Amino acid sequence: MSDSPLNLDTPIIAILRAPTAARFAEVAAVLHESGITAVEFTLTSAGALDALRDCAGSGHPIGVGSVLSARDAARAVDAGAAYLITPIVSAEVIAEGRRLGVPVISGAFSPTEIHYARAAGSTMVKVFPASVGGPEYLRAIRAPLPDIPLVPTGGVGLTDIEAYLDAGAAALGIGSPLIGDACAGGDLDALRERVSVVREQLS
Repeated sequence: MSDSPLNLDTPIIAILRAPTAARFAEVAAVLHESGITAVEFTLTSAGALDALRDCAGSGHPIGVGSVLSARDAARAVDAGAAYLITPIVSAEVIAEGRRLGVPVISGAFSPTEIHYARAAGSTMVKVFPASVGGPEYLRAIRAPLPDIPLVPTGGVGLTDIEAYLDAGAAALGIGSPLIGDACAGGDLDALRERVSVVREQLS
């Protein structure tokens, strides 16, 4: 993806969110082995930063999501975050990310928010929640703002991938439709099968 500054092998950021991050490192390893190289550990999951430290040296970019403050950003980068993702446009998170030299993907929805996030220094902009407008909303946003790399996230299903990419998405953030119950002790082979479905759409 030439318009993705994260150099993703596939245009997918897998979002790991669970009550506890105890299985995040194991799930991330399965994703990496299966070809999904960008993974997000959410701060709303207990122990997310400890799980991130366990993944040190994996050779794949792991980001931290649900970042809401400069303090969150600093803690995440200290734990090894390769990039930061927010559900909102936070000027202080963007500024801290720039200070620390890591990309920030800010969550935004309206054209004004998206433009502001990019102008403030967001590397990419997460269109959230994407399911509200779907691929056609993304296409409409891209018309006046074609140079902003957009990452639809929130309600993106496995069968929606092609439509979002055709509408101009730089990447897609996908959580439960891809991860399922893998982070809560679910079948990792089933996760591998879902990754195969994703990769078939990208081939």
